[in-house]
Parts: sequence; C-alpha cells; structure tokens
Amino acid sequence: MSRSSLRLELLALPKAVPELRAVLRERYGGEGCPDLQLCVSELLTNVIAHVGEGTPVTLHVTDTADGRTRVEVSDPDPRVWPVLREATGACESGRGLALLEAVSTRWGVGQGPGGKTVWCELPSPRPAGACP
Repeated sequence: MSRSSLRLELLALPKAVPELRAVLRERYGGEGCPDLQLCVSELLTNVIAHVGEGTPVTLHVTDTADGRTRVEVSDPDPRVWPVLREATGACESGRGLALLEAVSTRWGVGQGPGGKTVWCELPSPRPAGACP
C-alpha cells in the first residue's frame, strides 16, 4: 500500500523528538511505526548532539520502489558525519547508530552542496495495529 511522502522542515530541538513521534504515529498508524519512530528519533537526536541544538533540519519520509520506507534527515553541516561506535555497558551515549543499524535494512550518509543527509531504509510496513 503506497503512502504519500512526508516532508517537514524544523529546528533540531529536544522538544521536537516527541512531537515528531506523535506526527509519525498519527500519519502512519500501525505500518511499521515503532521502528520508524525510533529511526527518526535517533537521527534527530544525533543532529542535536553532534551538530548543535537549534540546527535547521529537513525530515523526509518516502516509500521506495521496492516497498521499503526511506527516512532522510538533512542538516547544513557537511563536516560532522555519523560514526558507528561500540558503546560499552557504562556508556550513556553511542548507541543511536547501532539501533538504527539493527532495525533498518541499510543506512548511509550523502553529501550535498548545502550539507549532508543521513538516511535509512526500513523493511516493508507491518500490519495495522502495530503502533500504539
């Protein structure tokens, strides 16, 4: 079932994370919503932590031709690229990309003229009712 794409321009602020989760839950319902919410939350949190709170970002969620859901978060800093780290049990951070890698089929980073885009693709949507 094809869904329309979602494109939002916002500031990377801590309060935006739960607000985006609510938007995704309302828009996509049970169709893979928990993993979608997790990926968007982690990507936005990475911008806040590593590029800076208040950074303008663009969130784009689309369907791919092969039935996956693609999530892209773009920011204006081409220099700060995400790095997959191995967090130990005592670490309070460093698990975001590991979570992204665990729930997505693939992820990556692309550089453009005005910044970078971190993206991931999620498996085909789940049946309705999977998102509380």
